[in-house]
Amino acid sequence: MTFIYPAVFTPHKEGRGYHVRFPDLESCEADGPDLEDALEEAREAAYNWISVELEEEEPDFPEVSHEEDIHLDQDEFVRQIMVVVKLLPDND
Repeated sequence: MTFIYPAVFTPHKEGRGYHVRFPDLESCEADGPDLEDALEEAREAAYNWISVELEEEEPDFPEVSHEEDIHLDQDEFVRQIMVVVKLLPDND
């Protein structure tokens, strides 16, 4: 299964690095010391969020926000994060 959610990147005020939040995935956030690491940490955070939701009896995935509907503060930007989850058959 492939999921794509927008992530908002905010540069750290005290220097290098970024904080990342997913407007659609409740409490899903990440940080990285540079853009490349922040992207990887964001992908991992979203993967973990989605994996936990998939374990629920009735998974509930939020609608994906349109990029133009996301409020951005100065210096913030949006990147689409793609997460691929491979479902394996149950071994029960």
